[in-house]
Amino acid sequence: MTATPKQDESIDTYAYFCAEEPEILLDPLDESKGTWKAPAYQYSLGQGIEDGFLATYKVHKVRTSVDKNGLLLQEARIQGAEIYIPEEAEPRQRYLTGQFEREITLPDRTATMVEHLAGLLRRFGPKEKTMVFCVDMTHARLVARLLQNEFAELGYSNYAVPIVSEEGEAKAWLEQFQDSDRITPIVATTAELLSTGVDVPSCRNIVFMKPISSPILFKQIIGRGSRIDTATGKEWFRIIDYVGASRLFDEWDRPLGEPPQEITGVRTSIIEGTVLHADTGELLVGASVSALIGVNQQLSPILTDDNGYFRLAALPAGKIRLFVRGNGFCSREITLETAENESLTVALELKPVKPPVGKIRVQGLEVTIADEVTFMVDATGEQLTLTQYLDYTKAKIRGYVPDWSQLHQIWTDSEQRKIFFNELISASVYIEILGEVLGQPKADQLDLLAHIAFNKPIHTRDERVEAFLNYEQPYLERQTEEAREVILGLLDKYRLAGVEEIVNPEVFRLSPFQEMGQIKGVIQRLGTMENLRQAFLEIQQRLYRQ
Repeated sequence: MTATPKQDESIDTYAYFCAEEPEILLDPLDESKGTWKAPAYQYSLGQGIEDGFLATYKVHKVRTSVDKNGLLLQEARIQGAEIYIPEEAEPRQRYLTGQFEREITLPDRTATMVEHLAGLLRRFGPKEKTMVFCVDMTHARLVARLLQNEFAELGYSNYAVPIVSEEGEAKAWLEQFQDSDRITPIVATTAELLSTGVDVPSCRNIVFMKPISSPILFKQIIGRGSRIDTATGKEWFRIIDYVGASRLFDEWDRPLGEPPQEITGVRTSIIEGTVLHADTGELLVGASVSALIGVNQQLSPILTDDNGYFRLAALPAGKIRLFVRGNGFCSREITLETAENESLTVALELKPVKPPVGKIRVQGLEVTIADEVTFMVDATGEQLTLTQYLDYTKAKIRGYVPDWSQLHQIWTDSEQRKIFFNELISASVYIEILGEVLGQPKADQLDLLAHIAFNKPIHTRDERVEAFLNYEQPYLERQTEEAREVILGLLDKYRLAGVEEIVNPEVFRLSPFQEMGQIKGVIQRLGTMENLRQAFLEIQQRLYRQ
């Protein structure tokens, strides 16, 4: 099996895996709601995140002014923009996000998005691996060039590269981008090439500058960021969305809930008709017609006969979605309403695939960032700005701990802290992200929470260690030299990664504890396991003296 599904709506994968499964009641207390066939096995992205196999995601959603309002060529002319229209192009009255860089090129829009993205990368970390998905190869090359210029001061000749081919220079760039031991390339721009089959566990940012309409493609792309990377400590990734692609998230991307509803009842409806050439009216022979009759229930496709005729029988009453395809024609989807014991006759037109025409080019526009949503609450899908997220976090913290003293008491007890920490995560409060957006990546987690909820000053971990060394000299002098080395080693680990690092047994596999004989050697230095537990407790209490 593969995580990459076959992109063919005529394949009924659900029927293949679920045909032999027994029907179960949608509602055990109400048989009238009908039944459904559960899949043989299902495992969602959301469940994978919850189980710790996949990295969770944070959505940063941004819109430019032209994406928010659309672009009218007449208004662009009034603004004084330079407009080039190829002879074979048929201008639209209004252009929306889906047409940008496909039908109409807007260099000023791309420049605004790249400038904004560069600002985010500087804030988040300009050396974090990033993939940018663009409309086509030309767009990918432009974005790479602009990002390269933005970060020219770093001195890397290949900071941002376009990976748009599987050969030559692009192939070498891809191999280097996947290599965790290489610093560059840091940003890879692409159109389609990196959507599937590329494993870059350290990739922290997935950027959408390309409109996406396919949920399958969207899930494949975000899969590039969902790898957990222990080498770099990556347990979450960002989705930076300039084109509204994150609308394609659904309940499958969060822990499983109630089974989806399906169409039930008798199947006495019929849809029949013909498939025609939209321009000539010619009947199309061998066109494929299939029907989606419920959630993950699709009838196998049938082909139109020599008269362009098709007939789908034994359909349920309700909304039926038809998929129509023909060789050399644009695919089409249409939703029809059927009724019991009735036949619905339709004529479905398919437009031929036309050769690409030159793009309209508009340059000299004033494009700005219209709005920006930074955070998504995973459990509800609610999107929040930074200010809203801070207010949300403050309310959640105070809901658990109404005053500073109670927060301090919980935080100095490792068991209570772990429970509290998990409560925050389940409410989509991520402390490491708060430190990042507040510009305090080295702040102690307790101080961040106290600052947000109770307006306390922020202290860094370095400051807390220095305070410990200054004020706890009598405590350190009471220890043996070997025990003091253990305590100082734990303080260094806290300085690097926070309080959870020093209560993690895995820390004793690292230097300097590895040289001490790991956990057994540390226990020997302190005398007993109980002495080690006491040292854990005292270090935490002394680090967090009020």
